[in-house]
Amino acid sequence: MKFQYHASTTQHRHSMETEAELPQDPQNNSQHDSRKPNHSSLSFRIWPPTQRTRDAVIARLIETLTTPSLLSKRYGSLPTDEADSTARSIENEAFSSADAQAAASAEIDGIEVLQVYSKEISKRILDSVKSRASTAGTVSTTALDDSPGAAGEASEEAVSSVETEA
Repeated sequence: MKFQYHASTTQHRHSMETEAELPQDPQNNSQHDSRKPNHSSLSFRIWPPTQRTRDAVIARLIETLTTPSLLSKRYGSLPTDEADSTARSIENEAFSSADAQAAASAEIDGIEVLQVYSKEISKRILDSVKSRASTAGTVSTTALDDSPGAAGEASEEAVSSVETEA
């Protein structure tokens, strides 16, 4: 016997009684099947992310590039307009790279593609701020080593906060 949630206890009892009275012959279960939730219509996909998710990643990248952090202490922060274009470029390139890897391998699942996406964002954000800092001559040698830790944390936060929205 299956239990279904109903708003009232009376309806729930009635539902239990009705289901208990249904025939067990699979050929005659048309009434029972129509009340069953259609799980095939429910789908949860991780890759590709929705545009809303991608926009949230971009917003988080802009925040990372413009606010004080370990990354900005070492390489400097960016003005908002420059951070906006840099974040959009980083996200687009990371998305394209991850999507190409997903298309190239049928064995890679959505979680693995999301990890590639996150790593690509980390790599590209670090490359972008390093490149900008070296041309501007603003690299501090004491605040952060050359590991992508701060950039990795920023991209992981962006992607994980976005995963909860999707």
